Amino acid sequence: MKTLVIGAGGREHALALSLSRDPHVTEVHAAPGNPGIAAFASVHDVDPMDGSAVADLAAGLGVDLVVVGPEAPLVAGVADAVRAAGIACFGPTAAAAQLEGSKAFAKQVMAAAEVPTAMAHVCETADEVIAALDAFGPPYVVKDDALAAGKGVVVTDDRQEAIDHAAQCGAVVIEEFLDGPEVSLFAITDGETVLPLQPAQDFKRAFDGDAGPNTGGMGAYTPLAWAPDDLVAEVSRRVLVPTIQEMARRGTPFQGLLYAGLALTQRGVKVIEFNARFGDPETQALLALLRTPLSALLHGAATGELGDVGLPHWAPESALTVVLAAANYPGTPSKGDEITGVDAANALDGVDVIHAGTAVVDGRLVTAGGRVLSITATGADLVEARERAYAGVALIEFDGAQHRSDIAQTAAEGTMDT
Repeated sequence: MKTLVIGAGGREHALALSLSRDPHVTEVHAAPGNPGIAAFASVHDVDPMDGSAVADLAAGLGVDLVVVGPEAPLVAGVADAVRAAGIACFGPTAAAAQLEGSKAFAKQVMAAAEVPTAMAHVCETADEVIAALDAFGPPYVVKDDALAAGKGVVVTDDRQEAIDHAAQCGAVVIEEFLDGPEVSLFAITDGETVLPLQPAQDFKRAFDGDAGPNTGGMGAYTPLAWAPDDLVAEVSRRVLVPTIQEMARRGTPFQGLLYAGLALTQRGVKVIEFNARFGDPETQALLALLRTPLSALLHGAATGELGDVGLPHWAPESALTVVLAAANYPGTPSKGDEITGVDAANALDGVDVIHAGTAVVDGRLVTAGGRVLSITATGADLVEARERAYAGVALIEFDGAQHRSDIAQTAAEGTMDT
């Protein structure tokens, strides 16, 4: 099978890497790709937002499957253009991708499907924002209705900060605060069959101890030994399947990856948000443990034959990823800083260095984005996976490099507060 991965971030590197190790895959291509992907796949200079260009490239390469990684091309309809060209594509249509493209739309779908989620108000004026903030009280949860690259959410006790964030957005969704630990649960679906992956947990805040601003994710790990044994079954029954059925009922069937961000509250499991694609950085950890050929899952979802694949199988290990971010991330990250030590880290047992925001300039590997690298490691248990990942982190250097030192620390110590 020939595959083409669309995108240039850590998620796309992880997907392309997993496909390159898949015995059923003969060629891996990426557009536009990144320096990490270029080490084992063919990269092509194509605008990932240009559906016609992506479809033309896929046709020219004769690929059997296109995998659209990022949310922006999905919302822009790139998957629609690829399907219109008669090529199998993993990723929802533009209409179905509104589950991520509009938080207000996602709330409407959840309400119709009776999916448990936070109470919320959709606000378009300053007066509506103030009324909603006063109705819910602190902590205030303010979400940009539109795509914001994982940084459109503010959770704060500071009322003025909440008002200021809302003023920077168009429409906003203001919600009640959900207590309890957060869990990410992905499901691959062809619009009818729904295959959940194993749960993961990511770390959104920039600094240790969950301090600092929200980011696109500073690390993740899987599996979750502390999670309820029936979590996947419950979320499948109450969240994933009803949502997929509701999307089909609306005439916009969802094919691809449905990401449910969950809060395990004292009142039960509730959905924080939906995404319409693999989440970053959870994808890196999950794919490191996946033993079912990834191509079978993605192609099955793209062709409506997922029911023939069966539930995914996993290595009986743990995986963890730590993000190395640029100076000033998540504000205005520094770019052009030379990176060293990647090869040494990649040579460690159980470690993969996943590129997210890198470039090659004059033969030097340099920073080119906020989240620069994800150091992903597997181990017999979470303790070993953490040791390996942080050993890799210690070998990599660039000016202003920052990372969290506490990814999965409480889980590894067995002190996770649920």
